[in-house]
Amino acid sequence: MRAWELERRWRDGQLPRRLADDNELLWEEQIAPLDEQLDAAIKIYWGSQVPGSLAREVLAVAAIQATENRGRRVQHADELLMEGLTALANDDMTGLHRATHALFEACRNAEIDPDSDYWRFGFYDTFEDYAAAAELPAARTIDMGEDLLDRIHAGWMCQIIGGAYGTCLEGYTTDNIAKAYGTLDRYLRKPNTYNDDITYELALLAAYERHGRATTNRDIAYEWLSRIGFGWSAEDMALRNLRCGIMPPESGRFNNPFCEWIGAQMRGVICGQIWPGNPARAAEAAFHDAEISHCHNGILGEVFNALLCSMAFSERDVRTLLKDAIRLIPADSQYRDVLDFALAQCASHETWLDAWRPCERRTERYNWVHAYPNAAIEVIALWYGGDDFVRTLEICGGCGQDVDCVAAQVMTVWGTIHGFDAIPGYWIEPFGDRLDTYVRDMKVLSIRKLSERTAAVARELAEQEE
Repeated sequence: MRAWELERRWRDGQLPRRLADDNELLWEEQIAPLDEQLDAAIKIYWGSQVPGSLAREVLAVAAIQATENRGRRVQHADELLMEGLTALANDDMTGLHRATHALFEACRNAEIDPDSDYWRFGFYDTFEDYAAAAELPAARTIDMGEDLLDRIHAGWMCQIIGGAYGTCLEGYTTDNIAKAYGTLDRYLRKPNTYNDDITYELALLAAYERHGRATTNRDIAYEWLSRIGFGWSAEDMALRNLRCGIMPPESGRFNNPFCEWIGAQMRGVICGQIWPGNPARAAEAAFHDAEISHCHNGILGEVFNALLCSMAFSERDVRTLLKDAIRLIPADSQYRDVLDFALAQCASHETWLDAWRPCERRTERYNWVHAYPNAAIEVIALWYGGDDFVRTLEICGGCGQDVDCVAAQVMTVWGTIHGFDAIPGYWIEPFGDRLDTYVRDMKVLSIRKLSERTAAVARELAEQEE
């Protein structure tokens, strides 16, 4: 039956209804809740608190900041911000909607700043371009039996621990974290497992369970659409695009000032888990997942963490692993420049804090959710943390920035290297085997069974490669 025939059948079956005199109430009942939801969503851009830490974030300011970080000038930025902040202060919702959309239009149409050092670096729009520059190594033989499951289980548990540990620290500076907490060798409050890092990894896993080796960025995007109701910054913009039928890679590029933030970098390790010992395939999976919501250096952030995790199944010396993964990021990219600088600080300083300070200064113009400062922290945490679980966590926490995203990825790599039994039991005890999420059809999961599902996907993919 054609669409017009179905519509006509429905219309032919409807008799006019006798309406009450207060018909306007029906309009109000349907429109008022939608207006309230839209107003609340717009207000978030002009001031919100991070759920885990209550740090303040103003995404309207951050959108301009992120656009300028990408080598562009936002025309009339000061006036646009003042217009929005004034409307917010006066509870002028009509004005606030107008100011918000004007600001994002200005970001989208921002002119290139030829003096920005952003344009000195290379860009990689496709995986093929990246792979040609990276010289990715061949896959290594990995024990795909119980050892694989143990290390994936350890990785998932460490990711959950890192996220839970870091949520109350995200958005704050090194110095203010030290003032507030001092020692960071414990959970600083009762931990829980809710965060958006794992959300998108679960969607990717579901896509690979359904499609196997043939999984595309479109398949993963459909898992987002069917399972994830809420996004933040780059993922929020991507979900808006996807709901309008704008599919990847355009969904990550279109009208998305946050496309080089941490949102892709925070979900890279799952690609290493499903492609253990196979960095080329892990990088490919990460690239295509990242381009749903990011582009350029934002994509390289996810690729970097996928490489770290994949190679951690075959390389147990963390400093060697770190240097090998950095070498697989194109040398002419700005992301590689950040990694190289952080690694150079590690080589020339005795303590993690002394290594972090130059990185902190060098990345101060970037938002705390941007990929760059957090990538530098990953390098420092892995270098100085070494085999020490708590020390590695402490460094992630002590540096500040987007702590839960950094700690989750770094600790997954740690768990992959060391296995489940190496995790101190008191870090595991608050969770047992339970993972709570806000992903549809995955809201309560067994961590062990999630690990088994991940291992099953890894084995299936390995078989399809043969």
